[in-house]
Amino acid sequence: MKTIQTILNLIDNGNYSLPEFQRGYVWNRDQVKKLMNSLYHEYPIGSLLVWVTPSDDDLTRGNAQLAPGAINMILDGQQRITSLYGIIRGKPPEFFQGNTNAFTNLYFDLDEEKFEFYAPLKMKDNSNWINVTDLMQKGAGHYIGEVIKSGEQFDNSMINTIIERLNKLDRIKNTDLHIHEVVGEDKTIDVVVEIFNNVNSGGTKLSKGDLALATICSKWTNARNEMRNILEKFETSLYSFNLDWLLRCVTVYLTGKAYFSELADVPISDFKSALYEVAKLIEKILNHIASRLGLDHDRVLGSRYSIPTMVRYLKINGGDLSTNEEWNKLMFWYIHTFLWGRYSSATESVLAQDLNIIESGEGIDGLISILQQNRGDLTVRAADFTSWSTSARFYPLLYLLTRVNHAKDWDTGIELSNALLGRFSTLEVHHIFPKSLLYAHGYTKSQVNALGNYAFLTKETNLKITNRYPIEYVPELSSRHPGVIESHWMPIEKEFLEVDNYLQFLEKRKEILAESTNEFLQSLVSDTDNKVEIQNFANREVSYTEQHDDDTLHDIRKWMLDFELLQGEINYPLIDNENNELMIIDLAWPEGIQAGLSEPIALLINESIENQKLVIQNGFKPFTDIEKFKTYIESNYVTI
Repeated sequence: MKTIQTILNLIDNGNYSLPEFQRGYVWNRDQVKKLMNSLYHEYPIGSLLVWVTPSDDDLTRGNAQLAPGAINMILDGQQRITSLYGIIRGKPPEFFQGNTNAFTNLYFDLDEEKFEFYAPLKMKDNSNWINVTDLMQKGAGHYIGEVIKSGEQFDNSMINTIIERLNKLDRIKNTDLHIHEVVGEDKTIDVVVEIFNNVNSGGTKLSKGDLALATICSKWTNARNEMRNILEKFETSLYSFNLDWLLRCVTVYLTGKAYFSELADVPISDFKSALYEVAKLIEKILNHIASRLGLDHDRVLGSRYSIPTMVRYLKINGGDLSTNEEWNKLMFWYIHTFLWGRYSSATESVLAQDLNIIESGEGIDGLISILQQNRGDLTVRAADFTSWSTSARFYPLLYLLTRVNHAKDWDTGIELSNALLGRFSTLEVHHIFPKSLLYAHGYTKSQVNALGNYAFLTKETNLKITNRYPIEYVPELSSRHPGVIESHWMPIEKEFLEVDNYLQFLEKRKEILAESTNEFLQSLVSDTDNKVEIQNFANREVSYTEQHDDDTLHDIRKWMLDFELLQGEINYPLIDNENNELMIIDLAWPEGIQAGLSEPIALLINESIENQKLVIQNGFKPFTDIEKFKTYIESNYVTI
């Protein structure tokens, strides 16, 4: 047994620390409040599990000065101890990685005996609200004196109640916590990692990638930091990936296999060198995708899991492809992987199949062949553009066509190509028929946000057009710059521009888009003389501020990434056994929050009861409330 105060002192003295293979701090304010409420009411909060081991800077997270001799590495309980350290000390511990807002400015209400974070309108100049950190540092006596000096008229009973509550709050520091110790010469780091995995899997199911990475960190303690550095570099270039994905790329590069278990026999020296080689290959692939296809940021990237396959293919070919023709073929295959959802489910098994094709020597032709076998035909048809919203599979294709097929900005007449705009430019989504006007005429959400209603323009042009009907602005722009409207695969006949004929407009535009798509795809495999300057997109530092209807869903995906959980697939198509699209799920985890370890999850925004039932019938656990979804995630998948 040790008191909380003693444990915090041991952290300050370098006797307690956090092993490098642990995840960072991921708690939120609600979890911190629940912890403090439990401690205040003397409810049990569980024990700590620590590993007693000789002091070793290489095993330890952060830059803390370790004490000589044996130290205690926290294996289970870091979220609780980190929260308490932040509240009581008023700052995070040296090993901290996370968001300090989770435990900063916590207050206690003397009247209702509850914890809340500072809210000026409610708490400013209100003596009933006590700053918990301030009390922990100054002691209950200071605040008892403040209450007595305040001059407020309290009877003896009330004064005694206040004193009792302040002392009770202060005594949290003296709460005893039971400590389970893992100790002994036989407790090597490999054994400790296994213990760590077993303990955590009891509350938070760790993905296969988590387990593999924990084992790697046991041999190379800085692995997680190095991988995060690589991911942060991509993030500054507008490409967002997670640790599992990067680890998958390294696994494929080293072994030619899709499964993390293949890393078990890989020497850590090989893993180290491979990580940096893989980062270079990813950069090269992103640069070719952006330069050849115009897909120059995260939201239009398409299939992320096509990239591990390409990483392996490049490695087999010495790190590059020798001809423009072969690069174009690879891009042709890549486009079709995201158009038809090649890696949208059963990712590992599909990836294994594609890697086997590569290893057998069939190359890109073999990969294209298997797509043709699965589809029967790789021709794009007008009906394929029926999807809606900015994360539909065909959304990147529309952006691609705008970038590479000489589409022109409607106001300036300039081409919206990579070459002209440069790699630091971005385009904005423009609704050809304004959303508010379509809703006013009774069109549904999916009709209003149909892919056929999107065009990509510069921000300035988008602002100039504002909320006007196309019947008003199209003739004006066409007369000023003939051909600019048509360059976006739009019918300009008056009949198609009337709001009452909106659905006919969509059908006509889909036909034009399908024709242009097939022409471009064919050019990739036939126009071998079309040279492209490969620009460096993967090493730029830019910010992207495009706004979307589904920004809420992107915020949730980023929130999931903070916990190092799968981010989910936006606008996931629910398919029946005959490959018919039943509906679009706003945000889905078809293989569970942690792939293969939990049930499929669906987040539904403003969906009908019928669609909610449809999701359940197809094996998904549905959520229609974002806060309830977050509570579910925190309760079931966040390590404490």
